[in-house]
Amino acid sequence: MKQRIIGFDLARAYAILGMFIVNFNTVFGSLTNKEGLSGFLNLFNGNSSTIFVMLAGMGVSLFTAKGLQQADLQKSQRAVILKRSYFLFFFGLLFYLWWPADILHFYGGYMHLAALILFVPKRYYLFAGGLAIMVFHLLYVWIPYETGWQLESFQYPDFWTIKGFLRNTFYNGWNPIFPWVAYFFVGQYLGRLNWYAPKTVRNVIIAGLLLMIPTQLTQFFAPMLTSNADVVAYLQADYLPPFLPFMLATMGFGLIVIGISMKIGEKVQNHPWAKSIAITGKHTLTHYVAHITIGFILLAIITGKTLDEEGLDALPTPPIVILLFTIGYFIVSCTVSHFWAKRFSNGPLETLMRKISG
Repeated sequence: MKQRIIGFDLARAYAILGMFIVNFNTVFGSLTNKEGLSGFLNLFNGNSSTIFVMLAGMGVSLFTAKGLQQADLQKSQRAVILKRSYFLFFFGLLFYLWWPADILHFYGGYMHLAALILFVPKRYYLFAGGLAIMVFHLLYVWIPYETGWQLESFQYPDFWTIKGFLRNTFYNGWNPIFPWVAYFFVGQYLGRLNWYAPKTVRNVIIAGLLLMIPTQLTQFFAPMLTSNADVVAYLQADYLPPFLPFMLATMGFGLIVIGISMKIGEKVQNHPWAKSIAITGKHTLTHYVAHITIGFILLAIITGKTLDEEGLDALPTPPIVILLFTIGYFIVSCTVSHFWAKRFSNGPLETLMRKISG
């Protein structure tokens, strides 16, 4: 599967590039301007983080593949996954003090649930994903979605209370376990597929198109299909709240990107530039943390802004500046990863996580 692995890492590199765009634009740009280049940057909202989570699920399945054939490995592999989930959860909570939109502690939650069903038949991952989406919708009926939020500032004041923390983590945070763990479960399903078979890539891309295109057409024509404002709002909801149409559209897009990345990986696996980008994909944890710390500070210096509420509420940075900075930052990230890999097999934070979890 060596020729496929580079495709997996190319998809992860795309996901981290998309997260660069989303987070730099969220903090320094405008989320409300849907026109021109700003509108282009906003197209990445939701899609990049969902692919990030799907690929995480794939990684867990690939890591535990031997356990399917060797039952004696299952206990130790589950222990490693659980330790990594604890690492990501507690590191993410610490990181939350700097970045309230952190995904890592949620990621730890997804991984913890995934560890409970590591070695079940792969069809059960799809059932679990559907159940996660259903649980979210049941919670939505029970708990008003805006509970805990100050929507004007996107602050969550009671996050550090038991009630607020549980609500945010499981229901209405940025990337809550329900329904977001569904992406992780679908990724686990993908990791169990036979990527040696040529039809696998084709079928994954077709499945993605069948999910995304009808859903997005329904979203686009929603106002013409019904005059019920609540139904239109449900169909067109984007990221917050993560209703079923959003989940299906982004999941479909993720399948397309992963399938195409695998196909590209077959063609370019021997090119030096592809290997450098793939290495960047292997260091996603490090680059995720670095762009929200080092990247934010550098962009603040370039734009003359301060990283406080007053500074960030100033006039949005022109989208061309954000895009050019993101491209430059990604190129530097690839370069750093390339030279780092000459001496070390994993990124700095990946190494730390492995030392702790095994």
